[in-house]
Amino acid sequence: MNSVSSDTSCGARFSVPDSLGFYGPYGGMFVPETLMTALFEFERVFKEAMADPAFLAEYHDLLKDYCGRPTPLYFAEHLTEHCGGAKIYLKREDLLHTGAHKITNALGQVLLAKRMGKTRVIAETGAGQHGVATAAAAARFGLKCVIYMGRVDMRRQALNVFRMNLFGAEVRPVDSGQQTLKDAVNEAMRDWVTNVRDTHYVVGSALGTHPFPLVVRTFQSVIGKELRGQILEKEGRLPDEMAACVGGGSNCIGFFHEFLDEPSVRLVGVEAGGRGIAEGQHAARFAGGRLGVFQGTLSYVLQNADGQINLTHSVSAGLDYASVGPEHAYYRDKGRIEYGYATDDEVIEALKVLCRVEGILPALESTHAIAYALKRAPQMAKDRILVVNVSGRGDKDVHTVMEALGVKPEDLVEKI
Repeated sequence: MNSVSSDTSCGARFSVPDSLGFYGPYGGMFVPETLMTALFEFERVFKEAMADPAFLAEYHDLLKDYCGRPTPLYFAEHLTEHCGGAKIYLKREDLLHTGAHKITNALGQVLLAKRMGKTRVIAETGAGQHGVATAAAAARFGLKCVIYMGRVDMRRQALNVFRMNLFGAEVRPVDSGQQTLKDAVNEAMRDWVTNVRDTHYVVGSALGTHPFPLVVRTFQSVIGKELRGQILEKEGRLPDEMAACVGGGSNCIGFFHEFLDEPSVRLVGVEAGGRGIAEGQHAARFAGGRLGVFQGTLSYVLQNADGQINLTHSVSAGLDYASVGPEHAYYRDKGRIEYGYATDDEVIEALKVLCRVEGILPALESTHAIAYALKRAPQMAKDRILVVNVSGRGDKDVHTVMEALGVKPEDLVEKI
């Protein structure tokens, strides 16, 4: 059994995997030999950068002046009244440049790519927000950029495809498999193997081979650090409970990481329940998955008895993925983070509620956590505090929501 240790080289506490990239039994580096040199270089450069005051100063200046951090912590007064229970706060990652928490990681990895002398970056994307963030960061630093995206996701996220094009990125459609996120990851990996000398693969979530789960979590942990100071300023104490959506798991682990050693704070990750927990109808790995190696890491995977990857479904493109980051599996085993799921119907209803009572349009991914809050807050006393991470904004999802509600554009024109 591999242990999780503590590292303080970055000036803050971090739980890190062991030297082989394992979080307990999960994680590792299950990749072709042709990538090992690049991965070892990336890990070395990352550790050097985290100990370099000049790198950290540049990164944090960009987070502030380019990305718009810190993001606000908003007391959702009317949502609280609507639920009739705990005070609900929203961490407003949706207000960041490019529309989601993804820019925080993409910017950090593009800076690392520059440090390694790479001239080209590639990325995978499902909901499009990571693709947009990577394209923007690449444009900011003059790097070539190619984004892989499943054809199905391109159709439902056409707005983000166009945004990536405006930033100068080439978006390559993926027509294999389900034409969604896992298939985009496969194509990005093939590209990286072929072009590893001049290309860095900007992985968008806390998944895949080591050191990506560590790197992504480290960059995204700024979310929880900001929240700690903000909630202490507003309430004078820590929250009683925190909730975030979980696809690969970057917004969630970044949101929770600062609070892992605070046993009084309940941590809940919300997966995609899709049409319900039946094979091929959801993307809730902890509700329907089993242990397996997938796209470079050992974690929970939606697969059949023969090890074939199951079909997945979610109304949200960003959560429509067959596996979950290894650090999530580790903390789930420890009982430190609890995991549930929200169905498509619950998510659409929750989005309507937040729009109408707070005037906030969340991403469908983030709305999974809002759906949880709508059920959980009424069960809590009014002096309790529940904080939800709104990891992205929902402009990109309007067409999907219209389709889910049976609304056609021509119907809207007729009403005018």
